[in-house]
Amino acid sequence: QVQLVESGGGLVQAGDSLTVSCEASGLIFSDYAVGWFRQAPGKEREFVGKINWSNDATYYTGSVKGRFTISRDNAKNTVNLQMNNLKPEDTAVYYCAVEVARPGMGPSYEYWGQGTQVTVSS
Repeated sequence: QVQLVESGGGLVQAGDSLTVSCEASGLIFSDYAVGWFRQAPGKEREFVGKINWSNDATYYTGSVKGRFTISRDNAKNTVNLQMNNLKPEDTAVYYCAVEVARPGMGPSYEYWGQGTQVTVSS
């Protein structure tokens, strides 16, 4: 059974840094692309960034590019999202998700964590 558990969320001030982590059980993280998403109150869930499985290349949405960094800790089977220079508009529940490619189908995010709250005060 695959389980993803996020941790590290909290309340910070604008300009602060915070790292949230996603630990997996039931699969080997390094074998998969892992995405981070967030959902603010009253808004739809949005893509934040992704780390590829093959070469650990990373991709970010424009609003976080240059401030957020996704990395792997394979020894801990964990993917981290380091967030610098946080802004109030970064306030959201942050989710990690594992991308799975099924034969004959495009990749999709099949496994999701429960989310961790990040609140940035101004």
